This record gives sequence, structure tokens and C-alpha cells, in this order.
Amino acid sequence: MTRRVFTGGQVLDGTGSPAAPADVAVQDGRVVEVGTGLDGDEQVDCTGATLLPGLFDCHVHVLMSGVDTLRQLQTPYSQTYFEAVGNLRRTLALGITSVRDAAGADLGVAEAVRTGLVPGPRMQISIAMISQTGGHADDWHVCGADTPLLPVTPGRPSGICDGPDEMRRTVRLLVRAGADVLKVATSGGVLSPRDDPRHAHFRPAELAVLVEEAEAAGLAVMAHAQGADGIKNAVRAGIRSIEHGIYLDDEAIDLMLRHGTWLVPTLSAPRAVLAAVAAGAALPEAVVAKARAVQDVHDASVTRAVEAGVRVAMGTDSGVGRHGDNLGELALMARCGMSPEQAWHATTQSAAQLLRVDDELGTLEPGKRADVVVLTGDPADLGGLAGRVREVWQDGVPVARDGRVVDVPAA
Repeated sequence: MTRRVFTGGQVLDGTGSPAAPADVAVQDGRVVEVGTGLDGDEQVDCTGATLLPGLFDCHVHVLMSGVDTLRQLQTPYSQTYFEAVGNLRRTLALGITSVRDAAGADLGVAEAVRTGLVPGPRMQISIAMISQTGGHADDWHVCGADTPLLPVTPGRPSGICDGPDEMRRTVRLLVRAGADVLKVATSGGVLSPRDDPRHAHFRPAELAVLVEEAEAAGLAVMAHAQGADGIKNAVRAGIRSIEHGIYLDDEAIDLMLRHGTWLVPTLSAPRAVLAAVAAGAALPEAVVAKARAVQDVHDASVTRAVEAGVRVAMGTDSGVGRHGDNLGELALMARCGMSPEQAWHATTQSAAQLLRVDDELGTLEPGKRADVVVLTGDPADLGGLAGRVREVWQDGVPVARDGRVVDVPAA
């Protein structure tokens, strides 16, 4: 098979080390050598560019295309699936070759990508968010209407449950439907108008059953957790990652350090809500007020977590905001105290470790799958990254150039 060498650039290998001049040799869909002066059958000239491993976004919603209650009510049900095709393509064109969908995408969406029917990043799917009655995924309104962002379908069962027995059955339904990871709301949230992000949802006994069933199925759990009590309950239960972490306190940070829990900050999320409102999106005033209230608190919490050494993986909540803006999250992480190398590490190896795929992905090392991103400019400059992604390769095959997906025929 052809030995292809990416030559003339520098390599930021994803391990957290600074960029250094090197070539990368790829063959049979794998990285086979990293070093200087490599030769091969074909060369990809990367002069003036940096080679990175395929990037990760650990918190996306590919079936969502923004938040606007009126638009949601007027959008035909099946249209969201067609919009998802564009969302997947825009994400892949950024060099994000792996994502974790944090509710919405069902097995059919994931299989469409896995079989090459639709180009997109590799997907881990959670299908639906597990929530208590009156919790973050309960879309009941005081008028009596129920307006779910993502309605129940044959492939997406309801995640609403109460008590250990219902929790056990809900987990099993999601596993049956094809979930790769389970997502639970252990606090209220911003986009749900009738709950408070600071309040803990689900009791420890319910979370214990969730984790027990997840472990039996070989799956990890991610927690939408914004309030400190909900975060601490999730960490104590053995949940693998905290999503958002808006109201972290010192005890929560200490627990996360002791348990090795990841933080997926999604700093883009409240900003995306406010940007949508500024652009004319129709959202309940309670939602807008919460988005305004949490942004500075959120930044401060993530800053303290970074200073303390909590493990961070990049996630954006894209779908709340625009797909294609994902890489802006790195600059936001840097504003919270991460060095450029730390931000890139959170978007590569750390994210791969969180998703338990670091044996195959997340770094440019011999033996790893050949997901390669060619980035122009200095990688220490985290501004305007979307416009600097020159090429994206997946398993040694070119899939995007200059912001456009290159369609590869299905096998």
C-alpha cells in the first residue's frame, strides 16, 4: 500500500508537548512513523503548517440547529435529520473527526456515518438525556403543552424517569436502542425554563442504579451538572464526566480530583444562547435571564478547576450554537487559564481518554489511526482556527480541504 508522508511542517502530537519540526508517515490507514527526513511514495507538503491528530468535540447535538422555540414548533419532524447532514459535514471540515453526541442522534444517524452513507466525524451517541420529572429534559409547560426539543421516537425512548426502578428500566431501554454512553441531568439547566441550574436532580440511590446498570453494559456516564450539589452527587456516584460545571465549589473540585473525573466545560453554550436571542430567536425570558446570570460564574468556575488541575476535555454544546463554530471553544478555554498546549491536549489526547478510544485516536504516534489535521499558522494562536484548517484526513483518506468536505464513496 502507498506510504504517504506529511512533510515540511511541525507536529503537535496531542500528548501535551509543544510543537516541533517533524514528518508523519501514514500507511494502510495508520501512522507508521513520526520523525525527520522521512521518505515515502507520496508527499503532502506541509511547509508553514502544523500537523495535529484528529480533533474531538465531546459534547454536541447534531440533530439540533440552534435554539428558537418558535422555529422549533414550525420545523417538520424529519427536517432535523436532513439538517444533521450539514451539521456533520461542517464539524468534520473543522478537523473534528470524533464527537460524542449528548442527546438527539439515534442509532440510525450513527450508522449512517459509520457505514459512509453520510460524511461526518466518528460518533458516540447517548440518544436521550435521562431526567427526573420536572428536570432539564422535561419539556412540559404551565399551559399544559409538551414541546420537546427532540421528541420520543421508536429509536429515541423517553429519558424521563423517577425512582431506582424506573431508572433501571430507562437505562436498559437506552442500551437496547444503541447508546454508546449514557447522559443524565443531575441538576437543572439554562434552556429548561421551569428549573434552577443550582438545584440537584435525582437522589444518590437513583444515580447508584444508573451507574450500576451502565457498568453492567460496559458504558460510561456523562452528567449534565451545573449546580454544586448535583456535581458532587454525580462524582460520588462514579459518573465519568461533568458537563458544564457552572457552579463548581472547592469541595466539588476536590472530589473531581480524587475521583479522576473529567470536566467538559462547554463555555460556548451560554454565549450561544445570548447570541441567538440577539439575532432574534424566540426563547422564554426565564431562559434568557439564566443565560445572562451564569456566564461569568461559569468562566470563574472553570478557571478554578483548571488552576486545580482537573482533567478537561473539549466540548461545545454545538447545536445550541452553530455547528462550525466549535473551535472557538479553545480560545475560551485559554481565557480560563489553559495554555495553548493544554487546550489542544483537551481537544486531542485527553478527549480520547475520556471517550476510551485513546488506544486508537487522540495522538500522532505510530500504530494510531491516521486522523490528521493540517493547520496553517502558529498553533499557539487560537484565534480564527476554523479558517486555518487546510486539510483533514480520516484513516489516511482526505475528507476535507479548505473548509469543504471531500465526499468519499462508501465502501
